[in-house]
Amino acid sequence: MKTIRIGNGAGFWGDSRLAPIEIAREGRLDYLTLEYLAELTMSILAHLKSRDPAAGYVSDFPDVVRDLLPVLQEQPGLRIVTNAGGMHPEACAKRTAEVLAAGGLGSTIVAAVSGDDLLPAIDAHLAAGETFAHFETGGPLGDVRSRIVSANAYLGAEGIVEALGRGARLVVTGRVADASLTVGPALHEFGWPGTDWDRLAVATVAGHLIECGAQSTGGMYSDWTPAISLGDVGYPIAEIAEDGSCVVTKPDGSGGAVTVGTVAEQLVYEIGDPAHYLTPDIDADFSHVRLEQEGTDRVRVAGARGNARPERYKVSMAYRDGYMAAGTLVIAGRDCANTARHCAGTVLERVRRAGLLPERTHVEVLGTGDSLPGIPLVPAGEPWEVVLRIAAHDPSREKVERVLRELVPLVTSGPPGVTGYAGGRPKPHPVLAYWPTTVARELARPKVTARTAEEWSR
Repeated sequence: MKTIRIGNGAGFWGDSRLAPIEIAREGRLDYLTLEYLAELTMSILAHLKSRDPAAGYVSDFPDVVRDLLPVLQEQPGLRIVTNAGGMHPEACAKRTAEVLAAGGLGSTIVAAVSGDDLLPAIDAHLAAGETFAHFETGGPLGDVRSRIVSANAYLGAEGIVEALGRGARLVVTGRVADASLTVGPALHEFGWPGTDWDRLAVATVAGHLIECGAQSTGGMYSDWTPAISLGDVGYPIAEIAEDGSCVVTKPDGSGGAVTVGTVAEQLVYEIGDPAHYLTPDIDADFSHVRLEQEGTDRVRVAGARGNARPERYKVSMAYRDGYMAAGTLVIAGRDCANTARHCAGTVLERVRRAGLLPERTHVEVLGTGDSLPGIPLVPAGEPWEVVLRIAAHDPSREKVERVLRELVPLVTSGPPGVTGYAGGRPKPHPVLAYWPTTVARELARPKVTARTAEEWSR
């Protein structure tokens, strides 16, 4: 029975640069997936694209491919599927293709999957009856329409399947749902019907279990101990069989751990209703999933069920929402926690006197439990040093900047014990806020562009 091994070497933009190389080299993979996107990431990419129309993709990815060139040459059957394209999959495909061509892999077929970008057609869709109402509040898009800078539907596996069917060895997508990076290869390899909901559910569970990288192999594990080595942590691999069975594992000899506990914690991560985990590909039922330790670092996953896919795509929009900044100082000495709170009050009083108090401010005294609100703590003793953090948000850049300007003067005009100011004053930066909504599936169709690396490079 045919089985494929899909390993994920990135759980977000900023994940370990070593992970893709190590899992590709040691994992005996058929597919390497690299999952980079989140709502925050899309906002960052939208901001980058607004400054440079040729940007908007995960700029680290071409460098990752450069690192992988020896592995790609040694393993001609290895394919890569990634959503590194972000806001501009064609630009990402072109830049990555240039790396491949320069590395002697010019005949490699590279595919860009787009079609998720709704921004150019928002007004036409509104005129045709789409409301793009806020997913949680029901508020009308008109409240922020003039400030919208990006609008991307979460596409599913359809475009990936088409790209692989056209011979692509490297598939670069825009905003494709995380689990779909695994569902696409499974559908392509096994030829499952797009309505085989239970098998699609298995592939979706597999994709969900590996999408966050080392979170399923010991990272962030609540029962972690130093015995679970994370310095050489192995990233996860899903072995998916044609009959719909699945095992989660990691490269032999790597650190971390794959246990029922590590896999279970990832299974319930960010899923909402376990009986209805909605993706573009399926309405998956996780509530019957069973996990069984099959051997060292091998967990068998069974019992996933599926129902017909949702009629609408989730859409992530970002809109301009003023400016924010945060600054920190270290406060040391006796009764430093109360001293820090007095310092914060002093800063805000000076800003108020200047008539520049921002709409929103937030004060944290780190080291006293402020980062864990609502969780009772029993301190071992009074701290002798804390970190004061003050954040501000306002439509006015001037007001935000004034808070930061009043922070450093505490060194000489505040209580004793203020230090940690040598790094320079932080600067305000534009804020892009999140507007979650949905759109009819027929209004966001994947578009696949497949060319050889040499053709992309011309």
